[in-house]
Amino acid sequence: MPPEPLSATLTFTVGTDDTAAAVGSGSLPVLGTPRLLAWCEAATCAAIDPSLPEGSTSVGTRVQLEHLAASPVGQQVEVTASSAYVDGRLHRFTVAARHVGGNGKVIGTGEVTRVVVDGERFLSRL
Repeated sequence: MPPEPLSATLTFTVGTDDTAAAVGSGSLPVLGTPRLLAWCEAATCAAIDPSLPEGSTSVGTRVQLEHLAASPVGQQVEVTASSAYVDGRLHRFTVAARHVGGNGKVIGTGEVTRVVVDGERFLSRL
């Protein structure tokens, strides 16, 4: 029997520090793509972390993200990560971000790949 698919949903509120103007990805006071990406990665970490063995962590290795719509300061955004593919230490997640409330507009979709590593061993190689 295959293991249960990993998933997690996190909710964030767009603040002034999350805007494109604040993170250097544009000049407008709307959610910046780098922050949306960080939120997507946080959701993948929340999904995978409970399954990791003691001393292990995961590192992001590949990202594909489409930022489809703007989100103003104060807007709540729900980000969901769902396991789409697992091959040993490699975990690929689909991610989706949508506005909370209103019509639940999808503002971003993509895929994040993470690889499970031993934390100490990984750091010792730097």
